[in-house]
Amino acid sequence: MNKQDLPIAIIGAGAWGLSTALHLANAGYTSITVYERAAKIPSPYSAAWDLNKIVRAEYEDGFYTKLALEAIEGWKTALFGPYFHQTGYVVAATGRAPPKAVKHMEDALATIEKDPIFAPGIRRLDGAEDFKAYTWQYSGPLTGFKGYYNRLAGYAHSSDTLEGIWKHCASIGIKFVLGEEKGKVVRLVYAGKKCVGVETADGKTHGADLTICALGAHNAALLPRLGQFVTARSWSVAHVQLSEDEVNLLRGIPTTNIRDLGFFFEPDPKTRLFKLCPLGIGYTNPGHNGVSLPPPERLPPPQDFIPREDELKLRQLLRETFPWMADRPFVDQKLCWFADTADSEFCIDYVPGTDHSVVALSGDSGHGFKMMPIFGKWVKELIESDEQHLQRWRWKDVDLTGQNWGDAVSWRIGKGAELKDLIAAQSKIARARL
Repeated sequence: MNKQDLPIAIIGAGAWGLSTALHLANAGYTSITVYERAAKIPSPYSAAWDLNKIVRAEYEDGFYTKLALEAIEGWKTALFGPYFHQTGYVVAATGRAPPKAVKHMEDALATIEKDPIFAPGIRRLDGAEDFKAYTWQYSGPLTGFKGYYNRLAGYAHSSDTLEGIWKHCASIGIKFVLGEEKGKVVRLVYAGKKCVGVETADGKTHGADLTICALGAHNAALLPRLGQFVTARSWSVAHVQLSEDEVNLLRGIPTTNIRDLGFFFEPDPKTRLFKLCPLGIGYTNPGHNGVSLPPPERLPPPQDFIPREDELKLRQLLRETFPWMADRPFVDQKLCWFADTADSEFCIDYVPGTDHSVVALSGDSGHGFKMMPIFGKWVKELIESDEQHLQRWRWKDVDLTGQNWGDAVSWRIGKGAELKDLIAAQSKIARARL
């Protein structure tokens, strides 16, 4: 049988799973089935189940800058374009920022400031007056703000992207199996070393010549060895509910990233939600074996909360930029789980010892969504070459469980913690209010 006609199982209909299905179908692969435990797409188990994600190309590593520029061109196509908003991107540090935050910002700026692609749209900003010249809606003091404006960047509406690409993939013949019984893969089925299919929660076995695991932070549940170098980590997300007039006031503001506080986007016109995220190391959930995974179903009570330290960062962010919003209640507060690596590199490779029958897609490290328009191309290249030629994207035979490497990542500021400690602290606060 022609290789392109052999059955392929993709586990997970998040950004990378859908992109992989799309690119394989466009390349002529005819028997693709995507398994997703959610009843519909966008899946709440995906890190992209969210209002929006930053789309930018400045990196300290020029390798990813080049890839992100290619991805941005993909966002400007008819298929992805409806979900991309090139609002521009303001990056800054406050006058109280630690040296690490300032250094990362300057290093990232250095990679693009003199690049002929970026240079026409880059402007250094120094002080409140400069920032307000680019975003007149900023009404706070912007204390000690220094940074830059990048015209090339913006954001994508992530949930809408998932839904749109899912519908397109279904329309071109890709099969989707959804739901907690039919679509949830609970086990990979092996004959010797080779994976020959998957078993779903309803007890049925589905054959596959190639199985591609694209479960993001949940991947180690099926590939335990992956959890030795990829850790499930979460960041806080909060929103402020705005009025229609307030949404219109902030329409078109640049995506704003204050390196020692957090970032926000223009409000979503459909929900009138203004999304904010604090910047920090994030939170893990290690089990008895040291492997961190998201809670299998949902967070234990209490539910709608973010850590107090993160709330304080976001309140300060609003006091500096939009003080009229600083004391508003936060709604739809949650932790967003992603797959993290110590070097922020992706893993796009065959799982060792599986006779090239299982591919692991993991390690988005908080910067993988923007690559969605082109990510599947890299999986297709892996399958067609039968080898991962890029050392940085290969499977890693190391065991980092139990090691606290989160603060070593250059662009993360603050302290990390474990989920159990956050829940205990929040429960204490809740009891104190009774």
